[in-house]
Amino acid sequence: MDFESSPQISHKRAAALTALLVALVVYGIVAERLPGLPSGLDVAFHSLVAFPVFAAAIWLALPLARARNVSLLLTAAVAGLLAAGLTLLDVDSAANVAKLACYGGVGFWFLSLFEELWWIALVAVLVPWVDIWSVATGPTRYVVEEQPGFFARISVAFPNLGETGTVNIGPPDVLFFALFLAAADRFRLRIAWTWLAMTGLLAATLVLVWAWDDISGLPALPAVCLGFLVPNADLLWRSAREARSQPTTRV
Repeated sequence: MDFESSPQISHKRAAALTALLVALVVYGIVAERLPGLPSGLDVAFHSLVAFPVFAAAIWLALPLARARNVSLLLTAAVAGLLAAGLTLLDVDSAANVAKLACYGGVGFWFLSLFEELWWIALVAVLVPWVDIWSVATGPTRYVVEEQPGFFARISVAFPNLGETGTVNIGPPDVLFFALFLAAADRFRLRIAWTWLAMTGLLAATLVLVWAWDDISGLPALPAVCLGFLVPNADLLWRSAREARSQPTTRV
């Protein structure tokens, strides 16, 4: 089957996605006005509610990953421009959803660069180490510590209830989440388990940040990559073995 032949999204799924995105915008508007939660419960709220709801938007949009590359890039570009405009207008709640759509669309498009499943598996093995370095001593640490305003503008924010603070996830985290979920769909992996594992490990990362209160953040890509690798380990290994056993054509 041609992966780009069935980009249609069902009416029910489209309605659910639209309702969810509207709910996320409303949540961003009213979160500050709602009663706050004590320390610990706010982490539980983000882990069990906020993260899964944001991740559900990518799940519901998954059929769109089958669209043509030009359409995906155009959609991501429009969403990015919309996010930039809304940010300038201080409409942060809507801009946040637009950023989610932009990064998710880029992640869906990014899948087109991978012809073999084992290529994606290799990326999932290597990327966490790059992210760990970047957060520890590299560009991510510089942006978060020296340019916090810039990071706030480009990241996807999860508003805290009853306060102005947010929990933020960087663009690469959303991009790779969308990439791996789309890969699970394209290569017939375990889509539901992949989504659950990536979402659950992201939530666990947040809990670790809260538990180690002397740090401001942890790399999120290890959680996303492990969430893709672990539930599909046998299928990924089989793909790598099949690729290795194929005869090499010499010119």
